[in-house]
Amino acid sequence: MKNNNEKIKILITDPFEKEGTEILKKAGFVVDEVGKVSPEKLCEIIESYDVVIVRSSTKITSDVIKKGKNLKIIGRAGVGLDNIDVEEATSSGIIVMNAPEGNTISAAEHTVGMLLSLVRNIPQANNSLKNNKWEKNKFIGTELYGKTIGIIGLGRIGKRVASIVKSLGMNVLGFDPYVSEEEARNLGISMISLEGLCRQSDFITLHIPLTEETKYLLGEKEFELMKEGVRIINCARGGVIDENALYKYLCNNKIKGVALDVFEKEPPTGSPLLQLENVIVTPHLAASTKEAQINVACDLANQIVDAFTKKIIRNAINLPCLDEKLMEKLRGYFSLGEKIGILLTQLVDDNFKEIQIEYSGEIINYDLSLLRSHILKGLLYKDKNVNVVNSPLVLKEKNIMLKEKRSKSAGEFSNLITVEVNGTKKVSASGTLIQKGEERIVKLNGFSVEAVPKGFLLICYNEDKPGIIGHIGTVLGKRKVNIASMTLGRKEKGGPAITVLNLDEGIDEDVLKEIEEFPAIDSVKLVKL
Repeated sequence: MKNNNEKIKILITDPFEKEGTEILKKAGFVVDEVGKVSPEKLCEIIESYDVVIVRSSTKITSDVIKKGKNLKIIGRAGVGLDNIDVEEATSSGIIVMNAPEGNTISAAEHTVGMLLSLVRNIPQANNSLKNNKWEKNKFIGTELYGKTIGIIGLGRIGKRVASIVKSLGMNVLGFDPYVSEEEARNLGISMISLEGLCRQSDFITLHIPLTEETKYLLGEKEFELMKEGVRIINCARGGVIDENALYKYLCNNKIKGVALDVFEKEPPTGSPLLQLENVIVTPHLAASTKEAQINVACDLANQIVDAFTKKIIRNAINLPCLDEKLMEKLRGYFSLGEKIGILLTQLVDDNFKEIQIEYSGEIINYDLSLLRSHILKGLLYKDKNVNVVNSPLVLKEKNIMLKEKRSKSAGEFSNLITVEVNGTKKVSASGTLIQKGEERIVKLNGFSVEAVPKGFLLICYNEDKPGIIGHIGTVLGKRKVNIASMTLGRKEKGGPAITVLNLDEGIDEDVLKEIEEFPAIDSVKLVKL
């Protein structure tokens, strides 16, 4: 993120409501609205921007992301992310966030509107009457009351649709691997397998993103399982239904009708589906209400402002998200964890192959995935482009094993973070926050200490013998290097010990060698935090 005196630059390439733009400008950000641009043109202009905001039209490709040297956030004003290369963004350490809540009501209402149009033949009857025909018998409809609807995907929109259709007297089946049966039961939804849903539903509606797992989720196999005369509604994403197979089953009347707001190719020019009378279509309108557009723009704008001003991330696809209250509780540990990582990386001296993190105390009751990312960022800080977004990915690419453990007891402390790094040698450090959120390293390689993880730390491993502090003080004094604070640790009298000093400035290798000449000092290391 930028310094306070640097202006955040935001590029908006798709339609974005003025209410959202005003929020960004009020925060002091520079906002450029350029309209829809090609990926090639975007590559030419993206480099100076910190944020790019798109809807569904602009493609944020791998090439665009690589050209966006200053990009911190890619914002999607809406839900779907199939026009953004999320994998490349994550690898580049760029946050990808969307605004999933603002269009929930609009998308759900459009789905139910399509459902009603489908069962009552409203578009066809409208066209017939406008052509001066009176064909009452041709357009006899079907009641929804008592029928069974299968909802694939029980996110915000799917749940909202369930609520509406239940009020119409429909029985609701649900399929979503990420929703528990208990949660669904509380909503009056019977959870079932995809196969069971296909077999038992009179109507099927989809509310899922387009991913590798969901592409052609409904195809030849699923259509074969369905009831004769089933009707299907898709206001989610094109590509989750195999349109070629859909056309076949519409033509043979296995599927009585379909209502589509989205298509595999948009616009669906030349699609044979458009020629069928039992197909109702709209041009990707589910989220296209004035209210939804304003809500989505304002939601995304506020998320971006909070990310830069409060360091609070919401609705990020590639970064753990915490609410403001939990963020405040854990924020100090993020900084501490990162510093522990930087400290250990400088102490281990080589490429390590294993990391173990132990969280102890009250913090184990919270989501610590963002804390983990901060610790990994510190451990990998020598990779210049690493940050909390891509640190888990970088760790994986380096084939470094990560083990995590949670313990209820933190000993004498409320909370404790312990990190152990294993290379040709093993090093470890434990840290906590004391009064007023002050950071402390309380254990270093098994020695109890009380060191402030700030600035320059001189770390000496020595024998527990007199004269060591005097020697170090003399060497530093000759160079006019001031000792800010000091902590000592030993396991037993006369045995191995540790001396940690906070220095006001750094010292060079020659000074370190002179300190190390003292017979009772085994090794000495300067760490910069």
